[in-house]
Amino acid sequence: MTKNPLINALVAALYITIVASLMFYGSDALPTEDRLIMPIAMISLFTLSAAVMGHCFLYQPLQMYFDGEKKSAAKLFVQTIGAFAVITALIFLAMLYGNI
Repeated sequence: MTKNPLINALVAALYITIVASLMFYGSDALPTEDRLIMPIAMISLFTLSAAVMGHCFLYQPLQMYFDGEKKSAAKLFVQTIGAFAVITALIFLAMLYGNI
């Protein structure tokens, strides 16, 4: 990841958009009957998503922290969370006031 909190937050939002789009549009292609593979797939997706989000939010701050840049690392982490919070709020506003 980068030292730019906005890019990190946008990458996280892009990943979520891709996964949500695949789930929304791909659900028509999946069988509707209950199958053992579905909970396995969902738990696997959850685990993958946790790893991807951890990378987006924590990789660069942890690298900076271990390089001795503790204050900069904390600042980058908080700014990335803040940027993602703004993106999330904009999504909810679009959902509330738009036709999305």
